[in-house]
Amino acid sequence: MTVNILAVGDVCGRTGLDFLRHSLPSLKKMKNIAFTVVNGENSNVVGITPAQAEELFTAGADVITLGNHTWTRWEMKEYLAERSNILRPANYALRCPGLGHDVYKTPFGKLAVINLMGRFTLDANTDNPFVVADEILASLDTKLIVVDFHAEATSEKAALGYYLDGRVSAVWGTHTHVQTSDCAVLPNGTGYITDLGMTGPAVSVLGIAPQQSIEKFLGEPPRRYEQAAGAGKLECAVFTLDTETGKCVGAEALRIL
Repeated sequence: MTVNILAVGDVCGRTGLDFLRHSLPSLKKMKNIAFTVVNGENSNVVGITPAQAEELFTAGADVITLGNHTWTRWEMKEYLAERSNILRPANYALRCPGLGHDVYKTPFGKLAVINLMGRFTLDANTDNPFVVADEILASLDTKLIVVDFHAEATSEKAALGYYLDGRVSAVWGTHTHVQTSDCAVLPNGTGYITDLGMTGPAVSVLGIAPQQSIEKFLGEPPRRYEQAAGAGKLECAVFTLDTETGKCVGAEALRIL
């Protein structure tokens, strides 16, 4: 039997939340989605609140993954400690609340979701994601395993993809908000894409008002990010997994406008 797993790129701001709510139900029906993982760490433009996490679940997310803005909103500390279906990167320090991975019971069997964060250029005190991935995989007893790797460098993402090829069902990158054109099944049966892209304002610089981003690069003093106005988009990938082997047998990137 095969099942389709949907991975949704970073939800950014109110536009992203609203567009996800309107678009996700029909997308899941159209692609016969059995399980949905949404990266929600920019739901508040920078960070996410518990209320916004609840919006993502109501919209149809089965699991929410996070990244380098996990702790921007400190009220998430208690929320993460109480919930198993929202994950922060597993390679954060052990004192950090919440889970970095978990195994979820589904109608098609057990599915493990792992959230990791890269170290290249990200100013975070994290353990080596390659080593942490090994440790987590050694503890799992399911063949269906998917990984959200929240990282800046395409090289670090691709390296982890090949490192885990044949050991997990799918690896997708998040964080850079630009969908890449390399969605594929790797040689040993792992679905892969370097970056899912973003769910948020279609005309923007990574979700931010273009003029503000231009001013930043021209040398203006830093200020709080402002979300771009206008219509939204949803960028994602669908991975078709064989439930018997855990291998990926199909991978497709999508953009909904």
